[in-house]
Amino acid sequence: MRALGLVILLTGGLPYSPRILAQQGLNNLWLLGYDSDVGIPWGNTNIDFTSGAPEISLHAYEIGYLKTAANISKADGVLDFSTNGAFLADRNGDTLYNGTGLAPSAYTTAYSEGLVLSQGALIVQKPNSLGRYYVFHSTLDNWAGGSAQFLYLTTVDMSLNNALGGVVTKNEVLWSGAQQAGQITAVRHANGRDWWVYKHQAGNNIFTRFLVTPSGVQLDGTQAIGIVRPPDAGNVCFSPDGTKFAYYWGETDLEIFQFDRCTGLFSDPVFIGIDDTNTGGGIAFSPNSRYLYVSSVLDLYQYDTEASDIEASMIHIGVWDGFYSPQPPLATYFDEAQIAPDGKIYFSTGNGTFHLHVINAPDEAGFACDLVQHGIEIPTYYYNSLPNHPNYHLGPVLGSVCDSLGMGVQELQAPLAPVQASPNPSSGRITLTYGAQPTAGVLQVLDAQGRMVLREKLPAWSTLHALELTGQPAGMYHCRLQWGARSATARVIISEP
Repeated sequence: MRALGLVILLTGGLPYSPRILAQQGLNNLWLLGYDSDVGIPWGNTNIDFTSGAPEISLHAYEIGYLKTAANISKADGVLDFSTNGAFLADRNGDTLYNGTGLAPSAYTTAYSEGLVLSQGALIVQKPNSLGRYYVFHSTLDNWAGGSAQFLYLTTVDMSLNNALGGVVTKNEVLWSGAQQAGQITAVRHANGRDWWVYKHQAGNNIFTRFLVTPSGVQLDGTQAIGIVRPPDAGNVCFSPDGTKFAYYWGETDLEIFQFDRCTGLFSDPVFIGIDDTNTGGGIAFSPNSRYLYVSSVLDLYQYDTEASDIEASMIHIGVWDGFYSPQPPLATYFDEAQIAPDGKIYFSTGNGTFHLHVINAPDEAGFACDLVQHGIEIPTYYYNSLPNHPNYHLGPVLGSVCDSLGMGVQELQAPLAPVQASPNPSSGRITLTYGAQPTAGVLQVLDAQGRMVLREKLPAWSTLHALELTGQPAGMYHCRLQWGARSATARVIISEP
């Protein structure tokens, strides 16, 4: 890796030890920015959440990312590979073995350094196959009409090329027909092992559905539901708990569906017209799966999906504040959205800028969600390259007839994995790592006399938390993490300054 070595700690966290990384770090690393051929301020920026807070570092890779960006890490958070839709790169940023020539088309040739398609690629691990991955991807086959003709499957085996990985099969056509050029998304099957993968067709209201099992990928069927959608550049996403699905594009507005992880079917569509003239944007659900955030270029909205009237629940939480990065015409608009392992939601800006927006408390209603415009600064230009990560941590539907593998019973009976703390002892800045839980939790920190010195929320699906005890007296502290009736503990030591 030709890293340049600049590291920025947004919250001052200390370097972490690889030995204590959570075993659920598949989405802890975000890769942004252009390739490094020209030099700073062009180049690659990594955002690593392994420490419990976004740790930003500058790198020099051969690969750059535009709107199509996907990557996957090992369970310990170490990068395996990434893609920009045109080719695949290994953990060092160099071309993955046999990883060139993805999605052949005139458009891919024109954008050989990275496709400008929202959610144009997605990576999931083949069930029960350690180190074997499926890459679902597409391109713009009908350039004039704005649609794709093929959904492709490429298979990666990380045991190849001295464990740097390589492509086994490439550009296998899963489905042929007019379809959106991006908008590839996935959610866990109710059995907690398999995956549902979706692609919306273009010019109709049909979703094409695929099932990913240990036997491979198969077309499972189609479903006609919701409004007719022309070729678009919209965004789609599932709620973290897998019970809801949303689709947004500025010209056809917003749809919210209920979803059944057993059958893979959508139901109860709710159409919401948004009264603005914006044409792009993104969407993301809060960690608790209740609030939906819609970014619409100049505006940012919050919807309560548990309200009796979802449309009427809308709160207009943000309007572009006129900020440019670094100067006009590079405005920091609201564009792509992605929930992060720290439980916050980050937004790209729609332009090649140095900033991201962040919602610090997305589980809170209205302005309490704490939107901070251009609150995250990065050292290189980037263009909407937030990674397309599904919820890799979603387990089985407990007690469901579709939990045919018995994983739900095992999960209920299994004790919580030990909470790990690093560094320990420390000066007060500590990273707690733990297994993802489907509900929000609470962290309580007690001193040696049993007095509470800190109480904080733990977002649902988070796997790490940055604990700040700087300034507390030296000694031992007891950390208790509670999720409903389930709890886990850890002891931390603050050393003398």
